[in-house]
Amino acid sequence: MDYYKILNIDKTASDAEIKKAYRKLAMKYHPDHAKGDKDAEDKFKQISEAYAALSDKEKRKQYDTFGSADFHKRYSQEDIFKGADLGEILKGFGFNFGNRFTGCGGRGGKFSFGGGSSHFGGYSQEIKRPAKGDDLIYEIPLTIKEVASGCEKIISLPNNEGQPERISLKVPKGMLEGKKIRLAGKGKPGSFGGPAGDLYIRSALIKDSEYVVEGYDITLDKEIKLTESLLGAKISVPTLDGKDVALKIPAGIKHKTKLRLAKLGLPNMNGKKRGDLYVRIIINTPSSFTAEQKRLIQSLADTGL
Repeated sequence: MDYYKILNIDKTASDAEIKKAYRKLAMKYHPDHAKGDKDAEDKFKQISEAYAALSDKEKRKQYDTFGSADFHKRYSQEDIFKGADLGEILKGFGFNFGNRFTGCGGRGGKFSFGGGSSHFGGYSQEIKRPAKGDDLIYEIPLTIKEVASGCEKIISLPNNEGQPERISLKVPKGMLEGKKIRLAGKGKPGSFGGPAGDLYIRSALIKDSEYVVEGYDITLDKEIKLTESLLGAKISVPTLDGKDVALKIPAGIKHKTKLRLAKLGLPNMNGKKRGDLYVRIIINTPSSFTAEQKRLIQSLADTGL
């Protein structure tokens, strides 16, 4: 429901312009003026609700900040009409309204026109109890090294007044894809005096050019020469901690074999466990050989290798 469109006014309209627009439309659509016109009755309900909301500075501010859907979560229909001066405006039309505008009372009060009959359908509604606001989820991208070591991030979110608020966030180690941390009271404001909801920070892992992540385990491809695969070798492997470790390649290793380096993967968020680092061996088999290399290979073939 767009209150501004209903009243045919701009979002920058002044209080006087809002009241003028309502008077004009109420004169046209009031049920005592457009008798028997159901569409006019529905239109009158809408323009009266729009005026009741926009003529109140705080309600208008909430409506402009959070939009129609969230506004109606925060305010019941009774709350919207509470304090509105519709009765005074309608009396000024010159119709014999008398004291037909009863307004919204306290607990169980009704909003009605016309001697107890309600052009607003009539409702009797208990005052709402305080309710907690909705939780929010904010997703932050993290590199694999940020997940391994933890980091600090600055995020910007709108506060209750719709203004940007910078929040310093400490991201713990091991915050894998989809893991969340909770910031209490940083969600949407509650309704009817209830507490604010919570803000959940959820991680989104940025794809890495070297490491493949599988849970807390990571895999790294490492290329070796054909002779190293046949005779065995020692190679240097980079780790997430920024250090290199030595890895022994057994003689006769097969292409794409995985070798495990225990506890060099990603840490668990509880700090008690750590995944493993797997090195997948990629054997570089040349597509062409020099004359000397062909002679040596042929010599090996002659030995039955």
